Amino acid sequence: MEHRLLNAQIRKETTKGELRSLRVSGKIPGVMYGGGKDATRLFLDAVEFKKTSHGLSESTIFNLSLDGKISEVFIKEHQRDVLSGHIIHVDFLELVSGRAIHARVPIKLVGSSIGVRNGGILENPAHEIEVECDPRYLPEHISVDIANLEANHSIHVRDLPVLEHVRVLSSRDLVVALVKFAKAELVVEAAPVAAAATPATPAAGAAAAPATAAEKEKK
Repeated sequence: MEHRLLNAQIRKETTKGELRSLRVSGKIPGVMYGGGKDATRLFLDAVEFKKTSHGLSESTIFNLSLDGKISEVFIKEHQRDVLSGHIIHVDFLELVSGRAIHARVPIKLVGSSIGVRNGGILENPAHEIEVECDPRYLPEHISVDIANLEANHSIHVRDLPVLEHVRVLSSRDLVVALVKFAKAELVVEAAPVAAAATPATPAAGAAAAPATAAEKEKK
């Protein structure tokens, strides 16, 4: 399988000021580790990195050309600026054939669920699962067919397609997709406003109100 090529250069800058200058000039500081070697500090062109990594997952393998030497890597972690959202640092893990790695593989839901067509709502609680395997067998994503997923049913990790040479580390009971019906909103009608109250009629046997002084004089 041919991997995308990403160019990088070794860097010596380590202070905050030096790293800030790199970023201002359109570069992204990073580090590559793994393969039983010391970590290597590097920097990338921000525009090239954005173009090369667009639409790919953290389990996608790259060919990283570091000062002319090519290594197979994947993105282990990246940091973003909280205000701009721009990537400000990237960690690459160098891959060694025959040495197992841990990685997160995205879940890709495929098809139109029968439950959704019948009025249900599709949910995707787990967007990725953790796996362990030789880098040669690391999938970029796992496709899950949801065409036969009915309402009030779910798909768990244990239901996923078997991946040869790949050990799934996530719980077998983890839900990756489900369809449920939306609860109908209860409409509560306001009670009609009661008519203006009429003077209450004394109940039978109730004592009459005492006569006023004017009434006594008339008598």
